[in-house]
Amino acid sequence: MESERSNLDKVPSNRVELIGGPTADLEDGHLEAPRLQESVAAMARRAGIHQWDLGAACSSDRSVQVDRGEAKQLKAAQRRSITVRVWNDANRIGITSTSDLSEAGLARALEGAKAASAFGNEDETPAFSPLATAPLPTLEQPLHPSLGILKLLATLKEAEADLLGRHPAIATVPYNGLAERSSERIYLNSDGACRQQRLTTASVYLYARAEESGRKPRSSGAVRLAYGADGLDVAGCIEEAAERTIAHLDYGPIPTGQYTCVFSPEAFLDLIGAFSSLFNARAVLDGVSLSSRDSIGQALAVPFLAIHDNGLHPGNVGASAFDGEGTPTRRLSLVEGGMLRNFLHSEATARAFGVEPTGHAGMGAKASVGANWFEVGPSPESGGGAGGLDRFLASRNGGQGLVVIDSLSALHAGVKASQGSFSLPFDGWWIRDGEQRSIDAATVAGDIRTVLHSLLGFEGEAKITPDGLCPWVWVEGLAVTGDA
Repeated sequence: MESERSNLDKVPSNRVELIGGPTADLEDGHLEAPRLQESVAAMARRAGIHQWDLGAACSSDRSVQVDRGEAKQLKAAQRRSITVRVWNDANRIGITSTSDLSEAGLARALEGAKAASAFGNEDETPAFSPLATAPLPTLEQPLHPSLGILKLLATLKEAEADLLGRHPAIATVPYNGLAERSSERIYLNSDGACRQQRLTTASVYLYARAEESGRKPRSSGAVRLAYGADGLDVAGCIEEAAERTIAHLDYGPIPTGQYTCVFSPEAFLDLIGAFSSLFNARAVLDGVSLSSRDSIGQALAVPFLAIHDNGLHPGNVGASAFDGEGTPTRRLSLVEGGMLRNFLHSEATARAFGVEPTGHAGMGAKASVGANWFEVGPSPESGGGAGGLDRFLASRNGGQGLVVIDSLSALHAGVKASQGSFSLPFDGWWIRDGEQRSIDAATVAGDIRTVLHSLLGFEGEAKITPDGLCPWVWVEGLAVTGDA
């Protein structure tokens, strides 16, 4: 359910009516998971339901956008939802979702899921995760009070004005936003699992547009996350957005050819994320992954590459302690020493592979599987694979120079994950004969398997981004198509 009000600074905290009349306040209290579990269990017994589970999510959001010092959009929203799954005596599953958290609403959801179970797919039947009652990891996630819509607006106005003043060519900041959220998640099941997590998060993004006479507009931006709006590094976001935008003003064409490329941490994580089906057991079973059942233990990349999925990393703002099936989140080695070590699993895929769930499942009649937060870097035993710059300078790459890829675009259209190929527009710089110049317009193309086997090394300290942890990554011999 979503509600919006005109007097946004008076939006009340999100109060959710639970079974039997008690309320839970997302700002000042908690959802009462144990009491909710008791009530749902009692309703299930009355309905003749022996096996069920439930996932609940509630949130209270406030966000603002501005345009040249004026409020462009002020928004407050309250959302709540519950998904209920029921197994019948034939072990078929039915599922329903509702935003009605009253006793009558939940009773209808249980009855609806029970009725739907008669039509469940007998070939796709998830079970409870064997780890749904295992101890949860401890996360350091401080709760921050809401600053309110007016304070958010004032902060974003100041940030926009500061960014506009960084360079005469920066005419607008067309994409910007400052938001804060208070949320709560629950997972319950009829075997006694009772998971609950409360979280506050905030984000700010600034995307500037620079225009000079007789030249094409140039754009770039930055984003920052924190546990509360009062903890956001707004100054750092302004500085990064300004630096990136200004660095792209002096641009020129690049000849089409094969280049050694250096990916920014954000760009390389985007590329790995676009091909995360390599590590996804659900995609493997469905036949839409480049990996197969037999791929574990095989070489996927150069021997010095390591990739982990670590949703528990302290830099992962918004980390979940458990997945949609109640499985605890943990650090999982995906690639170590260039070898594929593990897949991401739900309960159903783990059962098919004869392993434990890994904490990457969504809730559904056919549970989805997805990555949490990537860590990319050198394998400890490999010596790091560093020295990409030295190796490049020694060879001079035939005098063509070096391409720095700052950000990738059109990932939704330019990636064919099941085939491994990509062709993506990018923003970046061409470095040749000691000079660096922004690239007017170009695309980078290749095959992810070739990329992973063509890494030269890593440069600099690993950077924390919204999608993971990664240093600058050197890749040899990528096809760049330019205008020259």
